[in-house]
Amino acid sequence: MKSDLLSNIYNPADLRLLKQEQLTEVAQELRQFIIDIVSVKEGHLGASLGVVELTIALHYVFNTPEDLLVWDVGHQAYGHKILTERRENFDTNRQIGGISGFPKRSESIYDTFGVGHSSTSISAALGMAIASKLKGDFDKQHIAVIGDASIASGMAFEGLNHAGVTDANILVILNDNAIGIDPSVGALKKYLTAVKNGKNPKQNNIIKSLNFDYSGPIDGYDFPTLIKELNRLKKIKGPKFLHIVTTKGKGLQQAEENQVKYHAPGKFDASTGEIHLKSEENLPPKYQDVFGLTILDLAKKNEKIIGITPAMPSGSSLKFMMDEFPERAFDVGIAEQHAVTLAAGMATQGMIVFCNIYSTFLQRAYDQVIHDVALQNLRVIFCLDRAGLVGEDGATHHGVFDIAYLRSIPNMIIYAPLNEIELQNILYTSQLGLDHPIAIRYPRGRGVTSNWEVENFGHYEKIKIGEGKCLKKGTKTAVLSTGTIGNNVIEALNECTNSESIAHYHFPTIKPLDFNLLKDTFSSFENIITIEDGTKKGGFGSAVLEFAAENNFKNKIEILGVPDEFIEHGSVLQLQQLCEIDVKSLIKLFSNGVK
Repeated sequence: MKSDLLSNIYNPADLRLLKQEQLTEVAQELRQFIIDIVSVKEGHLGASLGVVELTIALHYVFNTPEDLLVWDVGHQAYGHKILTERRENFDTNRQIGGISGFPKRSESIYDTFGVGHSSTSISAALGMAIASKLKGDFDKQHIAVIGDASIASGMAFEGLNHAGVTDANILVILNDNAIGIDPSVGALKKYLTAVKNGKNPKQNNIIKSLNFDYSGPIDGYDFPTLIKELNRLKKIKGPKFLHIVTTKGKGLQQAEENQVKYHAPGKFDASTGEIHLKSEENLPPKYQDVFGLTILDLAKKNEKIIGITPAMPSGSSLKFMMDEFPERAFDVGIAEQHAVTLAAGMATQGMIVFCNIYSTFLQRAYDQVIHDVALQNLRVIFCLDRAGLVGEDGATHHGVFDIAYLRSIPNMIIYAPLNEIELQNILYTSQLGLDHPIAIRYPRGRGVTSNWEVENFGHYEKIKIGEGKCLKKGTKTAVLSTGTIGNNVIEALNECTNSESIAHYHFPTIKPLDFNLLKDTFSSFENIITIEDGTKKGGFGSAVLEFAAENNFKNKIEILGVPDEFIEHGSVLQLQQLCEIDVKSLIKLFSNGVK
């Protein structure tokens, strides 16, 4: 009779009651449980499948939650969540009102540190270890699990550099599978490959030179070896480093063979692994593909164009250019700071650099944007993918702060296209030459123009920076929008029965604003409504309020956008409804007038 061990494991204390030889069966059940749920509810698949045995071994050997376990990024933490009192509600993962797709301190005592961005685990675990020592707790264990892509980031090296000169009780586990979301890149990846292949670097070890007790590499699926080594390391004080080798997507053939696609595959058949494909015929393009195809087309005509992305060639669609012009398109790994200053260095030499970084990740390079680009007024073109509310990844990934954090920087142009036509045109305009750096923000997902590639691709128009436009005339209320959220306004006005009094103005350039159009608008309308898919504090609406105050306008102004709080996970539509910037909320507002 087939055993059912997982259903009897509520938390790690239950897991530790099992015999070691039973853990292989637990691993099989846990892996299948993840596949069954994610195939229907979607989520990050490959990373969690790859560390099932490691997850079980860690909770089996260490006394969690008293011992502190930190997962880097958190894509791989599904097994951890299931074993730590969340198996019964794991089917709510990443859904509104459900559990988070990433470890989250407020969700569970077993989630010791909130994550979502990479390369934070070593610093966090070291901070915990030093704090434990200061409190006189010398037995508590502190474990950081980090991947080979994340450990190449500068912050991870900073943590290693500090930990190596302490006697902190910290264990860093390198989960080496040679891939993050896309395949790992760089010299460190080559070094780790050589170590795994038993070549000379194993003796001349970079980790040992940083004063860590290094062991490995070992097979991440060999329970006896894994548990024996973890038990040995548990007894050793000071900084330790365990190098394990795993396979992303382990246990699902398609996920092992196509690791990029099965990082987050959407819905798929749990028994066969086949992804449920949706028909894309006549659908509008993804904004990332508009960027990728446009920059490739422009690069064919202009040899000075360079593309840079920090570890997101597939997600940003820079991969189109990387495949055709590998010497001019660069994946620099999880290194946003380096990406920005690399772009700045190239710009000093007259290159036209498109630096594509997700909005949430540009936050990690804020100093470089200010100090290395804007202060020197270098003409770097920042393409901020995933701007606005991104959906199920939640608070760590929403790109809602970019307008506010960039608007205060001198010399910075901020542009938010209404649709894919404007996106391709601003990309074209930017490479013709601007007087300042520019940030172009656009959302995750599809645009609004069917057959874009057939009808519009390659047909460019030069955009005038700082110029807004009237999309609909009206008499009493003016709605001012920026970016793709303006399409919600267009749809709402089309469906609103009494929209004659409402005008709609589109402000693609958030900085510099079209002051002439604003003066005309404020002089012509009693009521002003601004709408954006970013934070209301310091955003587009704030800029309009500043204009009104500086010019002594007394119009009634209402600002719509993301409130001053961290927005959780859910579908983009659900989150827009939460912020009252969805179409139905706008129809209701326009029907009732300004409150």
